[in-house]
Amino acid sequence: MLMLGVHGMSVVTAVTAQNSVGVHGVWPLPAEAVAAQFRAVVDDIGVDAVKVGMLGTAQVAAEVAKLLAGLDPAVPVVVDPVAVSKHGDALLADDALDVLRNELLPRATVVTPNLDEVRVLTGLTVTDVDGMREAAARMLELGPAWVLVKGGHLESDRAVDLLSNGPDEVTLTALRDETRHTHGTGCTLASAVAAYLARGRTVPEAVRAAKLFVTSAIAHGFPLGEGIGPVDHGWKLRQPL
Repeated sequence: MLMLGVHGMSVVTAVTAQNSVGVHGVWPLPAEAVAAQFRAVVDDIGVDAVKVGMLGTAQVAAEVAKLLAGLDPAVPVVVDPVAVSKHGDALLADDALDVLRNELLPRATVVTPNLDEVRVLTGLTVTDVDGMREAAARMLELGPAWVLVKGGHLESDRAVDLLSNGPDEVTLTALRDETRHTHGTGCTLASAVAAYLARGRTVPEAVRAAKLFVTSAIAHGFPLGEGIGPVDHGWKLRQPL
């Protein structure tokens, strides 16, 4: 977010123990702790956009939905429906799925599921772009204004994402970078979309710019630890020593 000219403020929903090889523990915070952090930020400083990531429990998901309902409807909300980690670890309780579908997604300006999250939320297994189009239509039935279906898990030499609001559709493609150091791509993309929306871009403009940013961050990803290394958010700042 700093790289894209905005100041990011955090509301922590859970503490995780994780590294490049997996998630080793998850400890959700109480809903009242989440609400207190949110109020501390919003009541003093205010927000121009919100990005929602890992929620963990139904109680936290319901609390976040209630907090978002109290915001000015003009404030854009980007929901990254984090359900499974990069390593396949579950990050969302089963009873939280209905809360996500019924209470949170209807408030979303953009929801950014990957193909695993599409399957969890809609039951669809997507294997091609036509499947992504069907998945977007199913997701739109849950109430968000726009859906960005991320196709990074498709077997293809290009990374294809599909943005749709029903009548309008945008396909975004980039050459696939053959690297395994992609830890953080989903969080980075959703955060970048929120940053550009906060700066006044339209949803298609924000998503296009965010796609370019995350593609470069992936290209500059680096090995860290023994597993999947991170993308590099600060790649523009790197100078030879």
